[in-house]
Amino acid sequence: MTHIKPRLRQSLSGRSVTMSGAHCPPPLSHATLHRNEAEQPEMTALKEYERLEASGLWRPEPDAQRREVIVSLGDATLTISEFSGRALAHWSLAAVRRANKGQLPAIYHPDGDPGETLELAADETAMIDAIERLLRVIDRRRPRPGKLRLILIAAFALIVLGGAVFWLPGALLSHTQRVVPVVKRQEIGEALLARITRVAGQPCMTDEARQPLRHLALRVLGETRQDDLVVLPGGVRDTAHLPGGLIVMNRALIEDHEDPDIAAGYIVVEALRARRADPLGDLLNHAGLWSALRLLTTGSLPERALDSYTETLLTREPPRLPEEALLKAFSAAQLRSTPYAFAVDVTGESTIGLIEADPRAAEGSRLVLSDADWVRLQGICGG
Repeated sequence: MTHIKPRLRQSLSGRSVTMSGAHCPPPLSHATLHRNEAEQPEMTALKEYERLEASGLWRPEPDAQRREVIVSLGDATLTISEFSGRALAHWSLAAVRRANKGQLPAIYHPDGDPGETLELAADETAMIDAIERLLRVIDRRRPRPGKLRLILIAAFALIVLGGAVFWLPGALLSHTQRVVPVVKRQEIGEALLARITRVAGQPCMTDEARQPLRHLALRVLGETRQDDLVVLPGGVRDTAHLPGGLIVMNRALIEDHEDPDIAAGYIVVEALRARRADPLGDLLNHAGLWSALRLLTTGSLPERALDSYTETLLTREPPRLPEEALLKAFSAAQLRSTPYAFAVDVTGESTIGLIEADPRAAEGSRLVLSDADWVRLQGICGG
């Protein structure tokens, strides 16, 4: 420990003790307290006392002889001195530790050096209580790495929980949409179609209508999707799209209209809906997070989720699309939008934009089907 030079101090008896060589007061048997009586008293660690002193036994190292010393409690230090006034050791209160908490005599040592000890007898209660009181105050003010760690862990847990609640579901659904292969999408679409046919009946098909239906799909959807149109005898309102690219349509769109542009228009609009909102994503949003997890881990969706989504698909109103997007889709398909607009609303009031801004109003539609193919297609359900 640090040693300091001899200094002048006030003795416990009130007499002045000079530097080394002066007479020494007798050993102390208990703590002596000097009350604040001066106009400007020296501030100490305990504000109610100017200086607190007691006698004790100090051992500088484990093998050394214990020495009787004077112990002084200062602003932030514990000073150990000879009776002559010469300081022997100077301990910082923040580094003082008690070796036998709750036992007497009280034994203290510097933090990290248990070999140097200071023993205070049981009758030095004032000094012991003061040191213990100060050590408690210092301990309360000491930084708590464990507490900080606990706060950081709790904050991290809250962030993770918030991510799990607000970010994870959407991220997981998006990830599932991206990683599910086309073959699996087609399999899911076929599973949904099988459920739809339980309500709507088996898909319509005749030998004469098979090729015209493929021609209609080729004309509107493209060469790679000639087998993606399914005509049902009922069940669906007009059209619906399924994962994997299938578009199901009610027979009425073919049988009840003389102009093939109407059926083609419904197909164009449904294909646009499928491009704007992934059919698999729509299914997963309906089925929920656990169904998406099951699809990722096992490659299949729960039967209950498929049944529920099928019911929703057949009963809900299809979302309306912006007129600007619809007009662009009709223009790309080289198809008039007016026949579709009047089929949706015979008055044309709700679809006036598609009528007035028809992109093919002047030149008309590129041929959808020949008259012979259209006639054969109208008999697809045997009617």
